[in-house]
Amino acid sequence: MPETPDWFWNAVETEPESGEIEVDDCDINYLTWSGAGNPGLLFVHGHNAHAHWWDFIAPFFKDDFQTAALDLSGMGDSGHRDAYDSDTYAREIVAVADELAMPQDTSVVAHSFGGMMALRAFANNPERFKGLVLVDSGVRHPDEVRDRDREPQRLAQAKVYPDREVAISRFRLQPPQQCENDYIVNHIARHSVEYDDGWVWKFDPEQGIRMNRSGDLEADLKGIAARVALIYGEQSESFSAKSAEYMKELQPALEVIPIADAQHHLFLDQPLSFIETLKSLLESWHA
Repeated sequence: MPETPDWFWNAVETEPESGEIEVDDCDINYLTWSGAGNPGLLFVHGHNAHAHWWDFIAPFFKDDFQTAALDLSGMGDSGHRDAYDSDTYAREIVAVADELAMPQDTSVVAHSFGGMMALRAFANNPERFKGLVLVDSGVRHPDEVRDRDREPQRLAQAKVYPDREVAISRFRLQPPQQCENDYIVNHIARHSVEYDDGWVWKFDPEQGIRMNRSGDLEADLKGIAARVALIYGEQSESFSAKSAEYMKELQPALEVIPIADAQHHLFLDQPLSFIETLKSLLESWHA
């Protein structure tokens, strides 16, 4: 296991402030690393994840951007819903940006499931944001849409653990992959559990079966008026160069940037490379 580097400790010890806003009768939690006065930068996590996935990324941007992240409903410290859909998630993203008075030159950085919800937010609010950075997310080539993506989700069995350390030890990345940076995975795991008559994961186990994918991803990408980029892992099993090329056909303005030696959770695999890539991209957008 690699030794935990100083840059990581410096980042995660930069503790964010937390806040809450109600969106469609559900409390949505968010974190902020810096206040108003600069262009905005809003981070959106993936499926069954949470805002603390960005603890070691967001602090690198707090001096140049108004930096924040949110917990989508049914995940993290946000409330649960009886039903979930893409348009509701889109409203949550916009509502947090509005609550924090983030300016129109705000960029959204969204991973995996969060990227698809962010595409809906941009489609429904074409003038609200400056740019969207999709992180191993977007529109798969039709040949690469898997059968399980078309199948209805099954109810996940809620797991309860006797103590916190046991729960943390059971944490696994989804979709499954190995990550050499155990110190990052452990940090995320420690923010992924809570006590509720035993230690449980911080997500709604019924979210998958209650989720309706509203909207059309291809149309949303084609119609995006803001700056848009895709950063993906060259070794990702969830995304491929073929899908990246397909997205470029749908949206010629798309900037495509692969990260070497990285899988789906690319900013866990190659955090410093991801940070430098994102910094360079945002600098070009705000030049």
